[in-house]
Amino acid sequence: MGNTDKFDMIANIYDTHERIQIAEESSNAIREFLVDAKSKNAIDFGCGTGLVGMNLLSDFNSILFLDSSQNMINQIRQKISSFNIQNAATLCFDFEKESLSDLHADYIFMAQVLLHINDVKLLLTKLYEVLKENGHLLIVDFNINEKIVSDMVHNGFDQKELTNILSKIGYKDIQSKTFYTGSKMFMGYDASLFILDSKK
Repeated sequence: MGNTDKFDMIANIYDTHERIQIAEESSNAIREFLVDAKSKNAIDFGCGTGLVGMNLLSDFNSILFLDSSQNMINQIRQKISSFNIQNAATLCFDFEKESLSDLHADYIFMAQVLLHINDVKLLLTKLYEVLKENGHLLIVDFNINEKIVSDMVHNGFDQKELTNILSKIGYKDIQSKTFYTGSKMFMGYDASLFILDSKK
């Protein structure tokens, strides 16, 4: 996935106070959209060190932590081992480069991951194929910020445009809202986060 090398380098110093706080806000936002999830299986896509997924372990039957950075996966494995977590697994895999035909989930959530993805539509199409019928894709990311210019990441997303992309792929019952605003949290700029829920 995008910027894997960068994430490999910062994996062991990734869990800052600010990131932990934002992950908590993101987890709470995701939790609002869960329906009968205790019997369901989820994928924390682009999980990083698992800050969001770890908060949601008790909400699901199981969570697969998936990331393209081996060092990030190593961090989450240490947490799973330290806390003796029974309902979690890990997978180091780059969905932008390959596909997994035997991977399926009831819920896929991704927090601040889409902005690192080069071909957004292609990835969202691949995730559609991974979702089980009536499964949910939950996206947490930054609202678009025109002040940010970067060749490393997208400068956020317009919720309506993202809804249109998802609709064309086949996602339905799409709803989204802004849930968090913070200072200097996106490349030094004030920014806001939205959550989008969509269904297969």
